[in-house]
Amino acid sequence: MSLQSHPLQLALRQTARLGEGLQWHRGRWWWTDIEAATLHAWRPAEPLPLTCRLPDRLGSFAHCRSGRVLLGLAKRLALAALDDDLNLGPLQTLAPVDAAEPRTRINDGRTDRSGNFVFGTLNEDGERRPRSTIASFYQYSLRHGLRRLALPAVAIANSLCFSLDGRTLYFCDTLTQRILQCDYDADSAQVDHIRPFTEMDLPDAWPDGSVVDAQGCLWNAQWGAGRVARYDASGALMAIYTAPTAHATCPALGGPGRDELMLTTARAELSREALAAQPHAGSLFGLRLPEALGVPDALFEDQGDNP
Repeated sequence: MSLQSHPLQLALRQTARLGEGLQWHRGRWWWTDIEAATLHAWRPAEPLPLTCRLPDRLGSFAHCRSGRVLLGLAKRLALAALDDDLNLGPLQTLAPVDAAEPRTRINDGRTDRSGNFVFGTLNEDGERRPRSTIASFYQYSLRHGLRRLALPAVAIANSLCFSLDGRTLYFCDTLTQRILQCDYDADSAQVDHIRPFTEMDLPDAWPDGSVVDAQGCLWNAQWGAGRVARYDASGALMAIYTAPTAHATCPALGGPGRDELMLTTARAELSREALAAQPHAGSLFGLRLPEALGVPDALFEDQGDNP
């Protein structure tokens, strides 16, 4: 049975080379343009977003209980203080990541339901190759520091999100075109029972960022296919939301009523001809949903054991 496709509308014109990490937090949409080494924050009533320029590429980030932001920069985790205009204060490095492996950088990540930061890396060495599996998944907390998760090595870590009870971790290697799931214990950083969740139903769909909604369904942005797909808890495809550009990167559910779907996109890897045909590539696209489905990410616990 074919599913009805819901078109997403242009919400904010941008020219992000690699928009990612979209979140709704305190009345703003937040995201990174990884290749531009910038963090953006936008209130929908404002014509332009605020922009913070960073000393390195920002793969993912998390808001903290203290009001600071945890930054997953290319090769390190750092804490940053930002004022209301997104001016950046001094950075406090927390931990290097893959210091002995120059081919990787931090990629997708978010907090688990207990406020630990869970993230993965990707292999930047050469073209996309299914066997270039040198990247890893990690958990970081102030109490335990950096702990590698016992998950298979990957080429491009993506799709990190958690079930509502926090006991299931969803993740993927983008190049395999499937999303996996596993049992997850936040306190011990232990994972078990790795198993399939879903596979892409299109040859040009590559799983990127994901988020879980208030009904326990997973929403996945699919690079190359220009869409967000919603899956139920069994991994069955429920709905499709399309953008007028190929490289969908990260969905988020939020807005004042928690009833909006927003999507970041990218201009990277699009030819000159493709960019001419997709003039809004790199922009934000959105849609009002018929019900409130947004679930806020847990704040990173940065106050219990100050570094």
